[in-house]
Amino acid sequence: MDDRADRCCTGEVRFELVTDASPDQVRRALTDFTDRRLVTWHRTLDPTTFELREHGDTWAVARESTPRSPFWVVARYDWSDPEVVRWTELESSYAGLSAGGDQGRGSVRIVPSAAGGSVLHVEWTYAPPLRARDRLALLAIHRTPMSRLIARLWRAALDEYAAAGPA
Repeated sequence: MDDRADRCCTGEVRFELVTDASPDQVRRALTDFTDRRLVTWHRTLDPTTFELREHGDTWAVARESTPRSPFWVVARYDWSDPEVVRWTELESSYAGLSAGGDQGRGSVRIVPSAAGGSVLHVEWTYAPPLRARDRLALLAIHRTPMSRLIARLWRAALDEYAAAGPA
């Protein structure tokens, strides 16, 4: 594979958002792997592909995808740090581990907002796709304002979560 093509398709998504949800609510929404996860994240989580594979007190392994997306991932989530939820891709439909062992990974840092609610600092990267058609799809996503759309969807989900539950 052409190294230049790998660089163009290795994705990095970063955004910041402000939500009405308290830091505790954000943490609960991100780490709830019960059936409520499908309700909270109904705009961004496809119930037909969601599968909880393992779960502990501060970690979970789940298979997830976005509705109408051809891509899925199996990610290991870790929330042992009270301010950060992290994930690492273990498997995906579009990539394998690179020779250097690179995997997709991401994090959400949750900071209390001075006005109430929370500020989230979100970032994630994904490993280069193996198949040409996946490379083209991810390149198109990478070259559009996808992070703004994702931030809006997350903010809507978290604001709904805050309105529906205790602080």
